[in-house]
Amino acid sequence: MMADKGLVPIELIQSKIIVLRDEKVMIDRDIAELYGVSTKALNQAVTRNRKRFPPDFMFRVTKAEKGELVTNCDRFQPLKHSSAMPRAFTEQGVAILSSVLNSDRAIEVNIAIMRAFVQLRKISSSQKQLAQKIHEIEARLGDHHESIEAIFEAIQQLMTPPEKPRKKIGFEVKEPKGRYGERTRKKTK
Repeated sequence: MMADKGLVPIELIQSKIIVLRDEKVMIDRDIAELYGVSTKALNQAVTRNRKRFPPDFMFRVTKAEKGELVTNCDRFQPLKHSSAMPRAFTEQGVAILSSVLNSDRAIEVNIAIMRAFVQLRKISSSQKQLAQKIHEIEARLGDHHESIEAIFEAIQQLMTPPEKPRKKIGFEVKEPKGRYGERTRKKTK
């Protein structure tokens, strides 16, 4: 088994899988490097067996897509000045490549690539399940939002100690207050 021999680590393969046109794909250059062949040899084998690669298995990258790849990924810098548009292979296209390139290394690397695609699919599936569970919890809590807010406010009030009235400094006169400027006169009849 390739994974046991450590021919190509799955992490390395996963780092070479990119998303183009909403598909997980590998670029011909990366696959050729993993197989230990030149990109030209890989593409010649694909051209000789063109019927095995329908558009959902393999497609040519457009100029705009190539420009985006070169801009976003340092490893694609050599493509910047290339006039040839690279080929992108989906998981099924990579599976077909093992029958086109019939070497022991190609077969072993191909198995590792298939495992990497499967592992990515499992990760993606578990992320979707987690997102769905979070959405369900939000939906359940959405109905109780105001109630929960009221509970938190009540807890906050209970946690805040009441303010003690401050003691007044000085003394207090317990006589009725007169109005300013008014004199108290005794009335005489």
